[in-house]
This record gives sequence, C-alpha cells and structure tokens, in this order.
Amino acid sequence: MMADEHAVSVYIGAFVDELARAGLRHVCIAPGSRSTPLALTIAKHPALKSWMHLDERSAAFFALGMARALDAPVALLCTSGTAGANFFPAVIEARAASVPILVFTADRPPELRDVGAAQTIDQNRLYGNYPKWFTEVALPESTPDMLRYIRTLACRAVATAGATPAGPVHLNFPFREPLTPVPLDAPAAMTDADALAWHGRANGAPWVAVVDQHSATPPATVRDVASRLRGARRPLLVCGPQYDPDLAVPFAALAAALDAPLLVDPLSQLRWGPHDRCALIDRYDAVLRDGSPALDLVPDVILRIGALPTSKALLRYLERNPTVHQIVVDAALWPDPTLLAAQMIHAEPRLFCAEVLAHLAHTPRAEPNHPEWLATWRRIDARAGSAIAKYVAELDENFEGAALARIAALVPDHGTIFVSSSMPVRDLDTFAAGDNRSLRTLANRGANGIDGVVSSALGAASTIDPDSGPLVLVLGDIAMYHDMNGLLAARLHRLNATIVVLNNDGGGIFSFLPQAAQPAHFEQLFGTPHGLRFEPVAKLYGATYHPADSIDSLCEALIVGMTGDGLHIIEMRTDRARNVQLHRNAWTQAASAIATAE
Repeated sequence: MMADEHAVSVYIGAFVDELARAGLRHVCIAPGSRSTPLALTIAKHPALKSWMHLDERSAAFFALGMARALDAPVALLCTSGTAGANFFPAVIEARAASVPILVFTADRPPELRDVGAAQTIDQNRLYGNYPKWFTEVALPESTPDMLRYIRTLACRAVATAGATPAGPVHLNFPFREPLTPVPLDAPAAMTDADALAWHGRANGAPWVAVVDQHSATPPATVRDVASRLRGARRPLLVCGPQYDPDLAVPFAALAAALDAPLLVDPLSQLRWGPHDRCALIDRYDAVLRDGSPALDLVPDVILRIGALPTSKALLRYLERNPTVHQIVVDAALWPDPTLLAAQMIHAEPRLFCAEVLAHLAHTPRAEPNHPEWLATWRRIDARAGSAIAKYVAELDENFEGAALARIAALVPDHGTIFVSSSMPVRDLDTFAAGDNRSLRTLANRGANGIDGVVSSALGAASTIDPDSGPLVLVLGDIAMYHDMNGLLAARLHRLNATIVVLNNDGGGIFSFLPQAAQPAHFEQLFGTPHGLRFEPVAKLYGATYHPADSIDSLCEALIVGMTGDGLHIIEMRTDRARNVQLHRNAWTQAASAIATAE
C-alpha cells in the first residue's frame, strides 16, 4: 500500500477532477487545516475557481446566491468541527428554495471521534433531513476500486444537487494526517481498467454521464387542463416566485389565449420583460386587500405556478374561494399551504404551458372568449396602479414603498434586483410597476429568513457579466446587521454591487403585525431599536458610502452606484411608525380609486 499522503493525492485528485468533468466550476472555501487535501487540490485545478471567505456562514450564503443566479451547482468547503455548523442556515434555504449546492465538510477519522480530540464533533447527518443526499466518504485509498468509487461519487453528487428538485448535497470527508497531498506518478504497469480508474475517461468525459430529463406531460392531463381552462368563464392564472426566465413567454401567451388575468409576483420573472403583457396584472396586492370592491371578483378556475405568492392579500383571496377548482403545477414539490388544490401536476412548468397552449391552438373553442373578465381586472389594476403612482409621486417623505418603486424604475435593462425577505420584497410587490425591461429579481424566499442576504446578493453579483446590467440589493437595517461579515466578499473578489439600506432602526415588519398592539413590550421584543448607522461599516469594508436624506437623493446615489465600480452602500433613514401609516394611506388610495371606477 502506498504512503497515506500519496493515497490522499491520488484519491482526492480523482474526486476533484471528476467534479470538474461533471460540470462544477465554482467552489467557496473557508480556511482550515483538516480540509487541506481538498482545498489545495481544488485551488490547483484549472477548471475550478476558488472563492475564499473568512466566515463560513457568509461563504454558504454567497454560494447559495451564486448557485441561484447560475442555476447550476456550486460547492462549499470547510474544516472540521463547528465550521460546518455555520453552513446550516444556507443549507436550509437551499433545500426550501431548490438551490443546488454541494457541501464538503472535512472531518477527523473515525478513531479520533468521541475520545476528546480537538475540533471534533459528530458531523454525520449534521444537517438532518435537509440535504437531498448525505454520505460519509470512505477514507482515501489509491486502489483502482476506490478510484472508481470516488469518481462515481463526484458525478453522483453533482448530478443529485442539480436534479429536479435541486437542493443541497452533503459529503463528509474524514482525513488522517499528514494532510498535505504529495503528487505521485501513475504506476508504469497497469491494466486498461486500472489505467482508466487512475486517469479518468478519455477526452474529459465524466465517469458517469447523468441524464435528468423531464418527460412530456401525459396527453390526457394536457387535454383535461386545456378543456377546463377554455370552458371557464372566469379563469385566473397566478405566477408566484420562480426563477426560470424562459417560463415568461409560454405562460404569458397562455394567459393571452384564454383572456385570463395573470397575476405576476415580483419574483416570478414575469412582471418585467418583453413577453406578451396584455394579460399581466401587477397591482393585485393593493387591489385584493380587505374592503376592496375587487374582492367580488370570483374566478371559476385557478391555475397556479411557482412558490407561495409574496402577497398575503393574494393568499387570503385564494383562501376565500375554497370551492374554486385550483390547479397547481410544479416540477416536483408541493407548493400548496392553502391545502385547496384540486389538482397537483408534477410537470416542468414551462413545457406544461407550451403543451397546453399548443393543444388550445389545435382545438378552437365553440364559443368566444369572455374578455370582459380580463378587461375588469385590467381596469381595476390600472386604477390601483395610477392611484399608487400618484400617491408616491406627491409624497414628500422618506417612505419605504416609494423607495422600492423608484429603485425598481431606475434599474436598467438586464439589471438584477435582490430584495430582503422582510419588508423590501413586500414593497416591491405592492409599489413596483412592471414593464418590458428584462429585469431579474431574486430573494431568499425558501425559508424566508433575513440572514445571509448580503452574501447571497454578492454571490449573485459574482456571476454577472461586465456587459450586463448592475445588481442592486435592497434590505433593512436588521438584515444588514445580520450579515455585515458578508461585505468582505465584495472587496476580496472585486465585485460591483449597490446596497440600499432602509434604516428604520429596528424590525419594521413587526409594526404591521398584531404584536404592535402590545405596546408595553413591543419595542423591547419586536421593534428592537439599535441606533446603528452604517457609514463606519462602509469604511471598514472599503465601500463608497452615500447618505440619502430624501427619495430624490437616494435615486441620485443609486445612479452613481449602478454606473460606478466596486461596492456602494446607500443608507436612507425612515420612521417605523410613520411608515405603517403611509402604507395604509396608499392602500386606502388604491381602494378609493377602484371604488370610483366601479
């Protein structure tokens, strides 16, 4: 048997080589000793780019944002002990949001566990049931059998992370010392089979080529859905958060063919874009709030694609119509917390829409469509949109809703808007009007946490081509505080991004919730004022800081940030209590405009 350092070199070399052959291109690495065999081998591989991060939690969310933006697996690597535990929040988000990440944790060998060895914890199934697949990797050996094993493992890990539904894969690597791999030439005399295991397949082919292909939706299902939609007098289509940019064209075309309103979430990738926009409805959050005349609009069939919509008003509207036949389409998951779906169709949404659209084109309806249904939705949507736009334009205050409306309007074609999962995503939903610009909208909406938002956004920024539009992150002060460590990535990796911090000195969203009716302990437990300002933070991490004392100055700073290089941080202070009243005034204005139209 070869010396351990030689076995590690050959074994881990085969694994890393196979990762690259399987299509992996990016690895986020946190420093440490026990992970040395993997870290050195990855850093030396010409097809892999290493992204160093000093903080494991930030590294994990950076990888998450990168994988989301690329729609491809990204790997994470850390040393043994509690380092891997810091990956856990991002692993949860990756599973909930179907983001493909590979988690590699280095570990002590079995004989050093449960005997008091330093930096040693139980890392097997560290993340519980959240990974799609976990395995503890065998200790390094350089035999042909073990090289075939490790090459297969690499291909399987990459394929499993990316297979529908995508998600995290965790491999735990025990290593004995010495940890520094020593290169070794291949033995002179080997059988063809052994040489294949040592060198890998010819022409850079992966050891195992994995196919994850969606088949067509059963024709009977397509016929049934097409018939039900065509026979409906009041069909309603809804697209929640989803990240396939190619869904926009067939889904929008399907809505147009049916004269059906299509309610588009800000994270649906349909609110903005050059696709057919004749049936798109984007002010439904204001339209569907309690007391609105629009609540009388009762559909007779609902087709929903994507995750749970951001708008609580829309969710309540769906719940108020429990007898309506609701069809939910998802490639593999079950996105129906309402428990009202009459049909759950596991199909690739883009292909499904194209199939239903094709069936409709070949089966003309006996009766004309009912365009008055769509016309009514378009009329109230336009009224609500005009009222909100007028309200925002005339308001001379630092209103967070106005900030999101102006930011969304200023991001240029092919730009990216990343929003935090608290108030910013809700304000984007209510106040940002769609148009034909190609904008990508991202958020960590799997588990809806606010941790790791900065790192996720910078991970997405790392994928942006210099000729594409800028990335703008909008978040609150608490979310910024949670992930200030993530700002270092912008300087380490020379990333361009603009961060807008809406600082209301605490947890702004709680002021909209029932907890606000408990004033005795509200500030202590929920408002959580902190008094932080972020100019020193910008200086610490080498960012350009822009204070904004008005919406206009925020917009001026945003233009500077989007057209400049490096990291720009814009901070605008708002008042939490006043912000709640301004939101309610906006909803009242929209409801009044709708009532006037009726």
